[in-house]
Amino acid sequence: MSTIRCMTIRSRSHRVVQDGSLPALEVEEWHGGDTSCWANMPQELLREVLLRIEASESSWPPRKSVVACAGVCRTWRHITKDLVKVPELSGRLTFPISVKQPGPRDFLLQCFIKRCRSTQTYYLYLSLTNALAEDGKFLLAARKCRRPTFTDYIISLDADNVSKGSSSYVGKLRYHTHSTQNRPFVFVLLFAKIFNIFVLFSARSNFLGTKFTVFDGQPPHTGAKMMKSRSTKLVNLKQVSPRVPAGNYPVAHISYELNVLGSRGPRRMQCIMDAIPSTSIEPGGVAPTQTEFSHHNVDLFPSPPLLRSKSNRTENFLSGPLPSQKDGALVLKNKAPRWHEQLHCWCLNFHGRVTIASVKNFQLVASPENGPAGPEHQKIILQFGKVGKDLFTMDYRYPISAFQAFAICVSSFDTKIACE
Repeated sequence: MSTIRCMTIRSRSHRVVQDGSLPALEVEEWHGGDTSCWANMPQELLREVLLRIEASESSWPPRKSVVACAGVCRTWRHITKDLVKVPELSGRLTFPISVKQPGPRDFLLQCFIKRCRSTQTYYLYLSLTNALAEDGKFLLAARKCRRPTFTDYIISLDADNVSKGSSSYVGKLRYHTHSTQNRPFVFVLLFAKIFNIFVLFSARSNFLGTKFTVFDGQPPHTGAKMMKSRSTKLVNLKQVSPRVPAGNYPVAHISYELNVLGSRGPRRMQCIMDAIPSTSIEPGGVAPTQTEFSHHNVDLFPSPPLLRSKSNRTENFLSGPLPSQKDGALVLKNKAPRWHEQLHCWCLNFHGRVTIASVKNFQLVASPENGPAGPEHQKIILQFGKVGKDLFTMDYRYPISAFQAFAICVSSFDTKIACE
């Protein structure tokens, strides 16, 4: 086994193994022939060796050996990718695409988020131990970017290069700021909070920015429709590199219900997962699964029309059903807390994963929109809570991905007076 590890270190030509700042180590797509001497190993022997390495290195950081094997040559890469199961089945995050795939079905995958107030950046890590404040494996970063009419949180695989023009761009979270037409409502609400007056009024859509949209940089499923944006126009004009993943595919809509009682009442939130059918949580249900990043292949991004087509090239990195109008989209809602008479506060059972009371803490479960609640509606799909001044836990499971869970949690940081 040690011989294989040494061999993968020596055979690093034509590949990139990113350790440290980048997520679950990524190996660049192999474009050349299998010139490595290790490519000539008998297929049966090679598969057995890689199978043993994959089984023995089950956690990070030792699991980087699995990714290093995938970087030796194309033959090794194909066999390694075939042996490594998706997080839904294995409960492991190995390659970067794992952050875009549904989490494990049987348990919550434990992660945590660190907040940097000075740069308005949030970092997602995979927990390596049960300790709440222990260092982990970096997965994603999100940085706040203000615009005149909206604010974006750009989500990237690279902690040092969080921009939409980067090849590490994954997606974004957006909320539209309130316009000047909404200012009278702001003053009314401020007056109500200062003088403890309960005021009823009708607020316009997206009042005070309490509605968010999560966009994926590539199609979440076959047939997904891309929204027009300035970046897509730039691609049409060939003003940016064709490798830039300029797609805007809405995958989730997050809304926080207006709460004029301030901190006296808990938040109420709802997430409509546009890319996940409601049947995915039922026995035998399936959620769409991305199998690779589309921008690793330059041919996939010559122009937006090819992204929107149902060609075989697009389907190569997509797997799973297309959500239909009949099935409907999965709707997540926060689990209602209970009032604790002795503590005089709203409480939720986070099973030791949250230690500090905060209005940001929440647990999301599937909402039975069109029928009675079943056992599948009792399972916590995402929970988020505070454990330090700038440290928060994030635990998620199937059918949402780490990227989707991270975007939902980042929306909770954008504190607004309407939902505090």
